[in-house]
Amino acid sequence: MRNLILLLGLVLIAFGFQAVAADAKKILIVASNLEDMGDPDKHDARNNLWEYAPPYHIFVSHGYGVDFASPAGGAVPFMMDPLGISSYTIKYEGFSDKANSSLAPAQVNVADYAAVYIGGGYGTLFDVADNQPLLDIMAGIYQNGGVIGSSGHGAGAFANVKLSNGKFLVQGKRVAGFPDSTEKEKSWAKQGALLPFLVEAQLRKNGAVIINKDNIADKHDVIIDQRLVSTMFLPSAALVAKEMLILLEQDNSADR
Repeated sequence: MRNLILLLGLVLIAFGFQAVAADAKKILIVASNLEDMGDPDKHDARNNLWEYAPPYHIFVSHGYGVDFASPAGGAVPFMMDPLGISSYTIKYEGFSDKANSSLAPAQVNVADYAAVYIGGGYGTLFDVADNQPLLDIMAGIYQNGGVIGSSGHGAGAFANVKLSNGKFLVQGKRVAGFPDSTEKEKSWAKQGALLPFLVEAQLRKNGAVIINKDNIADKHDVIIDQRLVSTMFLPSAALVAKEMLILLEQDNSADR
């Protein structure tokens, strides 16, 4: 009987540690509430599913809890058809349930999250990049030792984040965002004319060291500088998530 009680006690302790670990291992995905850019032709501003669903899959399949946050809370809209892993994570991993019930900034407890990820799509340039509560949340998570990751236009969402020392988060760090040269070739936002800013230009303005097609051999590389992980284009979104988890696990190992 004594051995049985001891065994049950050890099992309960183990479950307790798992619960604490699960609570500590949450990642916040930030997305836009916008459908279009507000122009008469209603150019698409929705979040890019292929830059959100694969990282979400990487996070949850490695045991991390995930919440979405957006400027207004509630549903965040997506463009692109759900193919491959995007279809899988929608069907089996609760992606849509989370994305349809995103947290408003006031509902986010910074201490609950170990990382922030922002994918592409134009919307975040309009409603996240100047949303001070969300910028403060990103700053808080980073200053608590957290990791920030992005793909494509997502880097523009944190370009204006300021830390408590008054410096921009990106200042002096190598960052890859959707290239200005590519933006000016595309009609998606009228060669960038509809945008509040161009991603690289804003990052450079706030002190980032820009990584783009002019100074990197592989345009799909993931750039890691301290606890900032970024890439230019959507095919590497899942790789950003992987590198974020590696950084988080390194930090967890150091704490043990």
